[in-house]
Amino acid sequence: MTTATPAPSSPAPEPGKLRKTGKPEESGRTAPTASGSGPDREGPPGRPGPAARPAARRLLVLALLALVAIPLAASAWGSGSWPDALTYDVRPPLDELDAWLVDNRESHWLFLYFLLHISNNAVLAVDGVLALLQGLGWTGVTAGAAALAWFAGGADLGRRALRTAATALGTFAAIGLLDLWAPAMETLALMAVAVAAAALIGAALGLAAGLSDRCERLLRPVFDTMQVMPAFAYLLPFVLLFGIGTPSALIATVIYAAPPMARLTSLGLRGADPAALEASASLGANAWQRLVTARLPLARRQMLLGLNQTIMMCLSMVVLASVIGAGGLGDEVFTALSRVDVGQALGPGIAIVLIAIWLDRTTAAAGARLDDTSAPASRGRAWTVRAAAAALVAAASAAGSAALGRQWPEQWTVSVSAPVNTAVDWITDNLGSGIPLIGGTVTWSENFARWVLNPLRDGLQGAPWWLLLLAAAALALLTGTWRTAATAVAALAAIGAMGLWPTSLNTLSQVLAALVVTLLPGVAIGVLAARVPWVDRAIRPVLDVMQTMPQFIYLIPVVALFNVGRTAAIIAAVVYALPAVIRITAQGVRETDPGALEAARSMGASTGQQLRHVQLPLARPALLLAVNQGVVLVLAIVVIGGLVGGGALGYDVVYGLQKSELGIGLTAGAAIVCLGVLLDRVTQPAATRDRR
Repeated sequence: MTTATPAPSSPAPEPGKLRKTGKPEESGRTAPTASGSGPDREGPPGRPGPAARPAARRLLVLALLALVAIPLAASAWGSGSWPDALTYDVRPPLDELDAWLVDNRESHWLFLYFLLHISNNAVLAVDGVLALLQGLGWTGVTAGAAALAWFAGGADLGRRALRTAATALGTFAAIGLLDLWAPAMETLALMAVAVAAAALIGAALGLAAGLSDRCERLLRPVFDTMQVMPAFAYLLPFVLLFGIGTPSALIATVIYAAPPMARLTSLGLRGADPAALEASASLGANAWQRLVTARLPLARRQMLLGLNQTIMMCLSMVVLASVIGAGGLGDEVFTALSRVDVGQALGPGIAIVLIAIWLDRTTAAAGARLDDTSAPASRGRAWTVRAAAAALVAAASAAGSAALGRQWPEQWTVSVSAPVNTAVDWITDNLGSGIPLIGGTVTWSENFARWVLNPLRDGLQGAPWWLLLLAAAALALLTGTWRTAATAVAALAAIGAMGLWPTSLNTLSQVLAALVVTLLPGVAIGVLAARVPWVDRAIRPVLDVMQTMPQFIYLIPVVALFNVGRTAAIIAAVVYALPAVIRITAQGVRETDPGALEAARSMGASTGQQLRHVQLPLARPALLLAVNQGVVLVLAIVVIGGLVGGGALGYDVVYGLQKSELGIGLTAGAAIVCLGVLLDRVTQPAATRDRR
């Protein structure tokens, strides 16, 4: 899940992944002048800057409107929780729709001539890839993965190619040793079909958006909305249409993973060098020839970056889709977590992380090879290498299947469940509580819930409904426009109208607590990394690994340390969101105008004064973007935390999916989307929104 240096039409970063191969978007920040002035620079002390005055005027108008509207609303509907008079129960119509779909799945023309064809083709495609992987056997699959990685790294004896191939070999060897070969092949089969479909659809949409301003304007709000939707929200509508199983998982994965490919393809096409395009036109090339010979070759790095993000998002969604019967490694994790069996969950969790690292390193090596023009291979040599690799894979498959069988040998497996559970029991007994002075992890979890989460939840649920609407409007006006405020208020009001006011405020309390815990260390580490080069080098590989891990996997270690509950979900959310916050903050502080810093030094400013009065003020757009991305990422994991006792909306979604109570699940999913839109609008910098 990655992003790149934006052009004026660039998208916001995809949730969870700000790749090391690109720069985080800077919210439309205009570079300041040598004197340190920029569009967001505040005025002299005691006087608001130009950017603050319009916001102050909007807030004044909002206050005047509130003086009139609030007494009327309070007299009509009261000042407590969301009024029943403004609530409409949408569950009965949804349950009726679900029942109608179940009764007509085998007879209605919509299914017979459209949806069933999609469902059957999805199953056939996944089953076909799975049959191919099973036919190759474990030796053929391992050799094929190593050959693919080696070719991506340059197909030579260089360090990059050998290191990438070794990563593939190590990944599949570990999968076999953990006795997870069969579920891993199911995951890879679903992944292969999903990546192919998402990449093709994303490239087509990106091509349309990159070549047509009208298409770009039409697709932009769609992608913006999809960006703030947690992964869980994608599963519910397709379960309603296709039921539990592979078709729902595949289609949800494709739709979830296509936007980064589309946005980065569009970005690459729009960012093509005008001189190269002019030269192509001067040689008599028509529009199609310019596209094929100039635009697409110049955009291939961005497209490869989009493919990298699409692959990682497909893996994340395929794992999460185990909740709706996708099977594979995700099902192993989900089953173990539902029994709070950390040892049983760790093995497939390790396998998923290794697959993510292998895929990430392979696509990264391919991107690095595009930049390496020192020794370009001839076309004839490239085909020779491909033929040799194919022959090697075929020979390994045939010889391995004949000598060792197609499945990984049972005697070559190890079990990590028992020792891991023993270690978890030791942690619970010795580190969970009773440690002098500090208590323990379980004690911290309980105290955090008692002293932070409960008061925050009770405060939100006890606040007058009109006060929360007013607060949403005011926060949105501080960073945006009247349209932004209207969208935020409408999203919050929709939650109340669906009858999910207390439950949604419970989820909101968890998101706010997790956001604060994320921003405090995230901004501090980001500032430190921007100012101290060795800190940046030290944390870079850690952030890279954290960014490749699918969302589901973060739940395993926190459950081992903190037991199930809201605190475990919040800690998982903090760990998941930290890399994005750290990297956006570091990029914003690092790219402060050198002229402004030099001017501050010449006036005798100390290091701390330079940071407080120059770097942080000029990096404010990047800091706002860090808050925005932190909110989106935290919400995604807090919702998934319903699997480990997080409760609130996440629990309703899981309950609706597992018990086929789609009226409950769909309304909770809609509330999650509304909550995501609300949080995005009140934290998104206005400059970023204007550029969209």
